[in-house]
Amino acid sequence: MNKYEMMFIVKSQGEEKDVKGVFTAVEKILKDNKAKISESKDLGLKKLAYPIKKEINGYYGLITFEVEKDAIAEIKRKISINESVLRHLIIKKEEE
Repeated sequence: MNKYEMMFIVKSQGEEKDVKGVFTAVEKILKDNKAKISESKDLGLKKLAYPIKKEINGYYGLITFEVEKDAIAEIKRKISINESVLRHLIIKKEEE
């Protein structure tokens, strides 16, 4: 299994419980693909560097997880379907 780190931005419109629901949905996508989550952080509301889909603010989340290489494509596909996620980026962490 490889270690990965994912940062994602959630739309700021809506209540905080809606944002937590999106965070939970992202974690569920990972768990459904047999990922082992080692750390999950809510980095809070921040101003975006440039507007994305007419949004100027977004809630940032950071998740560190381990999963098989083959599952990454499916994880990316499912996160892209969620309209509340403005952007996401998954990077592979180097072995220590």
